[in-house]
Amino acid sequence: MEHLKPMEPTRIHSNGDSLFQDITFAPDIPVYATTAAYNKDPCPNKLHLGIGVYRTEEGKCHTLNVVKQVEQALANDLSADKEYLPITGMPEFNKLSAKLMFGSGSPAIKESRVVTVQCVSGCLSLRVGAEFLAKHYHQHVVYLPEPTYGNHPNLISAAGLTLKTYRYYDPKTLVLDFQGLLEDLGSALTGAIVLFHACGHNPTGVDPTCQQWEQIRQLVRQRGLLPFFDCAYQGLVSGNLDDDAQSIRMFGCDGGECFVAQSYSKNMGLYGERIGSLSIVCKTADVARRVESQLKLIIRPLYSNPPIHGAAIVTAILKDRDLYQKWTNELKAMRDRLVQVRRQLYDSLCNKGTPGDWSHIIKQVGMYSFTGLNKDQVDFLTREYHIYMSSDGRINIGGLSSKAVPYFADAIHDAVISSLPSSTLA
Repeated sequence: MEHLKPMEPTRIHSNGDSLFQDITFAPDIPVYATTAAYNKDPCPNKLHLGIGVYRTEEGKCHTLNVVKQVEQALANDLSADKEYLPITGMPEFNKLSAKLMFGSGSPAIKESRVVTVQCVSGCLSLRVGAEFLAKHYHQHVVYLPEPTYGNHPNLISAAGLTLKTYRYYDPKTLVLDFQGLLEDLGSALTGAIVLFHACGHNPTGVDPTCQQWEQIRQLVRQRGLLPFFDCAYQGLVSGNLDDDAQSIRMFGCDGGECFVAQSYSKNMGLYGERIGSLSIVCKTADVARRVESQLKLIIRPLYSNPPIHGAAIVTAILKDRDLYQKWTNELKAMRDRLVQVRRQLYDSLCNKGTPGDWSHIIKQVGMYSFTGLNKDQVDFLTREYHIYMSSDGRINIGGLSSKAVPYFADAIHDAVISSLPSSTLA
């Protein structure tokens, strides 16, 4: 074999500058910057109520017992291998995920009109759906609720879709702006895509009622809009998996088409496993098959195929009656604790006589509460009490332990009192 003489390295820039010399520093991503600041803080009483992780009383990320049981069984299975999954993921996982979302009696599933693909958690479920719509749907405008999950605009716009908003939350009354929602969707561009939070709206914790969802469904179908659901908290809002999927099932059984991004990060505690799915309800089985074929072409250059471990955990739980029951029991206990912590915080603020009406805390649902605190008050909490949270006043109820509630209530009380005009305190 001919041995090539090593070549002298060629100097591209005589001045030694990098090819990327002109790149500027990107702005911090708020939720991760908050986490970094919390981690650096040596205060023993510090609280992290920013990133949406359900934690134990000790502040640790909660791992479900049923997940531990399944992982042990998977580790002991000597017949298992690490072969690549198909592009669309684990077939049994997809089938069971669709059933969990649309119900075992779903007409769309029975008629083979639902295509489900395993994705890398809820984020890439949204992104894959957005990429599909950018390539294969005539309308490229997406309406997002105001406010919405902070990563929604990034995920949707990265696919080349145009963003608009519709009214959702009234910051003055701290409740759903239902009339504003109906007006904005009623005047939306024909055929536009509308993003909905299936349950446990992030960041507000404010959901429509079943009756309001039905009005929304009728309006969406009348206007020819395309619903795209983000479902990240199924089971953590009511404690019942079926009840928390009602908004989706209303659309899934009316013969129309819709998209659903599904995540198991929160309701199975599989945050780092990045496991989720995208389901598309189509008009016919033939259309569903064609849609699936195009989804493969979108997934292939993004991540080729999804990881196996998270899908194996979810599949084991969903297909086994006993494991499924254990999961639902744990899920109910998690939800009940969220309700308990909300009530405890509300009672503490009322007992202290903290100025304002705090009833919205117990009216809101799911993992989050929009406290109504402003940026200055949030900054006060961080500076004086080492409490880290979103600048818009959102807190992760799942990250607040019952033993920390008195400390947090004291901090809120102090922040509110300190922000009042001196004349009010006289």
